[in-house]
Amino acid sequence: MNADERRWDQNEMGRLTEKTIGCAFTVSNTLGCGFLEKVYENALAHELRKVGLKAEQQHGITVHYDGVAVGEYAADLLVEGVLLLELKAVKDLDDIHLAQCLNYLKATKLPLCLLVNFGKPKLEVRRIANNFGFYQRLSAFICGFMNDSCLTRRFHRTGGILWLLQAESRRVPSSLS
Repeated sequence: MNADERRWDQNEMGRLTEKTIGCAFTVSNTLGCGFLEKVYENALAHELRKVGLKAEQQHGITVHYDGVAVGEYAADLLVEGVLLLELKAVKDLDDIHLAQCLNYLKATKLPLCLLVNFGKPKLEVRRIANNFGFYQRLSAFICGFMNDSCLTRRFHRTGGILWLLQAESRRVPSSLS
């Protein structure tokens, strides 16, 4: 299932993430930290179903390259067919966990992933949005808007925040403007 099968507006996604995070807090407050990831996955799936949400465990993700399936992965939970959940039970979240979520979003074309860490006494939740197309369009808009110069930008995405790593201005040849 992909994001095109049902369009969710921002308000609906906001309510869905709020309910989902609330369920994660319920599980965290009840179980505490120290269990294996699978225990939290089973408990959270149960809690999500209790509040009336559709939760699919170990949702399969196929990665395609040049029209060929080149890999398969499994996201921990898929909620209502539009929200991915990647669960961890680790001391500290690392960039590799963020990269995993971004890759899942890219492969599924879904709008949002919650990275949830049950490994600390206080639940840790990171909201990661699939904004790949948005930033490509933004870059094209900036270049198209400025008729005598163009900004070349390299972006590094971290936790839904964009950091501008490099910006350089270059002249656009008059034949192109």
